[in-house]
Amino acid sequence: MELAESVRARPPGPGGCRLVTIDGRSGSGKSTLADRLGAELGAPVLSMEELYPGWSGLAAAVPVARDWIAAPLFRGEPARWWPWDWAHHRRGAPRSQPLAPIVILEGCGSGAAELRPFTSTAVWVDCPAPERARRLRARDDWPTYAPHRESWRAQEDSLYASHPAPDLVLSVLPAP
Repeated sequence: MELAESVRARPPGPGGCRLVTIDGRSGSGKSTLADRLGAELGAPVLSMEELYPGWSGLAAAVPVARDWIAAPLFRGEPARWWPWDWAHHRRGAPRSQPLAPIVILEGCGSGAAELRPFTSTAVWVDCPAPERARRLRARDDWPTYAPHRESWRAQEDSLYASHPAPDLVLSVLPAP
């Protein structure tokens, strides 16, 4: 995968870690790309879904990702976060990610400006809106997600209106 070579070619932060963020709108293919890239690089994949404090928490997760994941890894320290317990609407027991040569953080907001100073490679996954909608409806979690789709899309619009240009843009087209 060409992306893996690009990630390996970028310098790590002062703590020795290359943080790769994979951002894009819901249904664009971020998780699939992150899992493939993580497998190729032997890198752990962390998800922003553990950081959103509920369905209205897209913007609130960005400083959390910076403070709990990106900044510590950049300094050469383990990341430590308290994942959101979606069933009980509160933070759960802490989790941690030891320092690794490459760590991937995927999810809406992972490539936001606040995280860029700590990021080695920022990837934006672009996909046409009709294909994103088709993918979302095909997911197992669609019944849970569907009632929140419009408010989540509005949060994406707000966040991405001030989103700086990413390092790499990958266009993901529908499978034939």
